[in-house]
Amino acid sequence: MFQETGEIEGEFAVYGTERVLNAFFNYRKPAPLFLPKGNGLGISPDDPIIVPSWMTKEDLEYYTGKFEKTGFTGGLNYYRALDLNWELTGPWTEAKVSVPVKFIVGDLDLTYNSVGGKDYIESGEFKKDVPLLEDVIILEGVAHFLHEEKPEEINKHIHQFFEQFSI
Repeated sequence: MFQETGEIEGEFAVYGTERVLNAFFNYRKPAPLFLPKGNGLGISPDDPIIVPSWMTKEDLEYYTGKFEKTGFTGGLNYYRALDLNWELTGPWTEAKVSVPVKFIVGDLDLTYNSVGGKDYIESGEFKKDVPLLEDVIILEGVAHFLHEEKPEEINKHIHQFFEQFSI
């Protein structure tokens, strides 16, 4: 069960917005993210902030400023409502994605490594649900923020994908 509204936000407040965001940006475990009560991030309020190599201190400050205004509740509520999301999207359970698709993910992405995620993509089940899947790109050494970690490579893939539709 996901923590009640306010609980994890209260834990995050102990660490501070910048430290919490930095922990997320540095999350590079090929596993899903779990936030158990007590110390869900596995960090200390005294840990130094080490900005990832693909980000600047100014970037982190920008995101920190935005999250200090809005908080984490909006993003966390998505996960709190997973059962409701599944219920609301139930009518589309058997629907197929019927447009051309190029799928790009990092091999360290927490969603790619969530329970069943990698197997679904690599076993061919993904292709059954996305019949016009043209390509699956798995970037090595890349985590959840692939567009920031490898912007040139991502742009190249997107550009190449769209080029095939140009006249």
